[in-house]
Amino acid sequence: MRTTVLPRLSSSSPRAAARRGLAPALLAAAAVLGTSGCSSWNLEPPQSTRRLVSYIVPYKADIVQGNVVTTEQISLVKPGMTRLQVREILGTPLVTDPFHAQRWDYVFSMVRQGFDPIQRSFYVLFDGDAVQKVEAPELPSETDFVASISRRPLPEKTPRLELSDAERAALPAPKAPAEAASAVAAPTGPTRNYPPLESR
Repeated sequence: MRTTVLPRLSSSSPRAAARRGLAPALLAAAAVLGTSGCSSWNLEPPQSTRRLVSYIVPYKADIVQGNVVTTEQISLVKPGMTRLQVREILGTPLVTDPFHAQRWDYVFSMVRQGFDPIQRSFYVLFDGDAVQKVEAPELPSETDFVASISRRPLPEKTPRLELSDAERAALPAPKAPAEAASAVAAPTGPTRNYPPLESR
């Protein structure tokens, strides 16, 4: 039986040379296509598809740090107040520096999907335990702050929470205690007499 031995391709053979030259050529072609960009090709999706994709956005959690301080709150802080009183009105400061113990920094930041990021900061200076001054920019009122973070528009009319004098006068007069006691219906049904709990 005869065995046929195929000749081994040497590294200098034309086939090996072609294999070695193919890889750089493929890499060069990929680089040219990648750097040419997509501007020459019309890969822009239609308007209806873009509108649909804009609603399919992954949920991002709201990131809120610090204390929300409004104009109504900051107006309550007066010089001479103690640190405890300031903490009760404004909350605990976000930054207390041991090297600047006479200064409390209040920082508020909020990143919320679909809204512009909000960042505000101010500080309170103390002289010992008493407020010396408050350095704060113009802060929003409570209504303005709620409107800025609300996804639905706030109602234009605020509901009234108390009656007018005319409405109070139209209310029925309250009953006297004796009349109220007599108005209570007597219990109906059989009455039962129970023996005492402890017998002596």
